[in-house]
Amino acid sequence: MRRSVSNIKRLLVAGGCGFIGSRFVRSMLERAEWRVINLDKLTYAGNLENLKGIVEGDHYRFVRGDIGDRTFVDELYDKERPTAVVNFAAESHVDRSILDPAPFFETNTIGVQVLLEGARKHGVERFLQVSTDEVYGDVEKMEPCDEEHRLAPSSPYAASKASADHLTLSYKRTYGLPVLIVRSCNNYGPYQFPEKLIPFMIGNVMRGEDLPLYGDGMQRREWIFVEDCVDAICRVLERGEDGEIYNISTEDEHPNLAVIDLLCKLMADEASMNVASLRNRIQFIGDRPGHDRRYATRAKKIREKLTWNPLVTFEVGLRKTIRWYLTNHEWVESVTSGAYRDYYDAVYVRSWG
Repeated sequence: MRRSVSNIKRLLVAGGCGFIGSRFVRSMLERAEWRVINLDKLTYAGNLENLKGIVEGDHYRFVRGDIGDRTFVDELYDKERPTAVVNFAAESHVDRSILDPAPFFETNTIGVQVLLEGARKHGVERFLQVSTDEVYGDVEKMEPCDEEHRLAPSSPYAASKASADHLTLSYKRTYGLPVLIVRSCNNYGPYQFPEKLIPFMIGNVMRGEDLPLYGDGMQRREWIFVEDCVDAICRVLERGEDGEIYNISTEDEHPNLAVIDLLCKLMADEASMNVASLRNRIQFIGDRPGHDRRYATRAKKIREKLTWNPLVTFEVGLRKTIRWYLTNHEWVESVTSGAYRDYYDAVYVRSWG
């Protein structure tokens, strides 16, 4: 049965200070008269600067806390009485999950169970879990995955997210909790933490450093501009069918090497650099363990049932992203602490091997 949430006024957003979550919070506050409760632990990738200009009041409240803290989460549900929950909170970087898997299962699996249980106990009308296309695993020699495709996660990160998907659906089947899942391809855009491929490479270009690429650089991914992804998530929240999973993708694949080649071209245009010298800084390093060659999904369900389509082409979105990073040095400096540089050295200077 299709449910309408036009009457929902209290929305709990977990992970609303992160890259995608913060854009979602802004979108929901712009679209309707919602009271948004933003729960975020403020780990290295969560930043209140991502929501600069939003003032707490009748329609918005920020709460710092951990989704894995059962007592805290239960008290928050009891106090705020949300009628809908959208969960972005996650440890999300594959390389970090290889170095230390434990935090990924603590947040991405156990934390989701805590949120689900709170939603069940407090009669939440809509629970939307934000997942990833990585749960399908490597599809190098297969057709793109639809939502019925088996889950075959390769990395600890992907396994933790697949576990959360199974948990979410189990709460629907066992307890009747109204749930939805979205599985998105790679996001990019302003405010993305610089450990991710595109802002990572933009930062290295700006600092005059090498551009390290894993393996042969031919791993293929789909890319979606963050605003398009958020629009899709909003549609699923408002109009998605209870118990359904929706892939979010552009169905437009690019090898990592081609992404960086285009990035070099656009950086040269935007910052008056020599494109050949930038491309010469690409360095192939040892591949990471278990690196999937290709992710690819079909987004037919969300396109046909919810009339969603991405609006921003990859080149246009990449240019917008580059311009934002070129004009927001202070934000980049504020999030790239000494701890991040230590991590950078551990992964990219040492590399796998």
